[in-house]
Amino acid sequence: MATSTSNSTTTSARIERFQRFTRQFRSNTKAMIGLVIVLSLIVVAIFSRPIVIEGITVQPFSLAPYSVAETNIAARTQPPSLAHLFGTDNLGRDIFSRVVMGSRISLKVGFGAITGALLVGTIIGLVSGYYGGIIDELLMRFMDAAMSFPPILLALTLMVVLGPELTNVIIALAFVYTPYIARVARSATLSERNEAYVESAIARGESNSRIIFSEVLPNCSAPLLVQGSLNIAFAMLAEASLSFLGLGAQPPTPSWGLMINNGSGFMQTAPWIIIFPGIAIAVTVIGFNLLGDGLRDVLDPKVDSIE
Repeated sequence: MATSTSNSTTTSARIERFQRFTRQFRSNTKAMIGLVIVLSLIVVAIFSRPIVIEGITVQPFSLAPYSVAETNIAARTQPPSLAHLFGTDNLGRDIFSRVVMGSRISLKVGFGAITGALLVGTIIGLVSGYYGGIIDELLMRFMDAAMSFPPILLALTLMVVLGPELTNVIIALAFVYTPYIARVARSATLSERNEAYVESAIARGESNSRIIFSEVLPNCSAPLLVQGSLNIAFAMLAEASLSFLGLGAQPPTPSWGLMINNGSGFMQTAPWIIIFPGIAIAVTVIGFNLLGDGLRDVLDPKVDSIE
């Protein structure tokens, strides 16, 4: 009976915290604008082309009216029109279709890289902060060594070693942003490991791994969520930079950075080739930054509850 009452109290507390978070999130202008931009990007990526699973068309609708790889030299460098909303590039390819498809590339890299960084960085930070001592010193010095390099320089070095493929871009960026996640996880763990609930778990005889992942990790999730959402924007920007330099996505993949690279020689005669991919990058980065900043404001424990 006591256990049932305790579970009910815990559930009620979680529901109350979720409702409070929802009220604060809705009242935060930055968070809402960022959420709208991010959700719009996800919708564009989902509907960028038909989705077929095991021969069954799950999603037949496509926002891209033309093939992203089909060239038409006769229609090259045409300005924006009703036929081609964003114009055509130097090979006659529809820029609107390529920008739409590029959203899928950016989301794949951004979420893939930061998911990997969160998985590895969170474990490193939790272990380092919880155990301390020599383990903390060794792990954090390694993280410091990785953070001593500028992110784009480290990513470039890794891409030279791994080779210019989209999968390698995700791996390289995951490695680049792991130390930043680890630092945040360690800091949050240090503030939590001496709390009463951790000491109570130790007194009950729970294992260290259970305490770390069942007790400490849930209470460190807020700063990790904020850091992850902010780093997604940086990862997308880094992917565009790598593709611009020829070390990211390879032709004819419609990466926004690669599109800007291909159109850099036509800035005077056909500026729309680089303008629209550039706008897409800017809006995406702004959207994720606004969402991250909004989440930081909402999840900040010093922010008063909105009644």
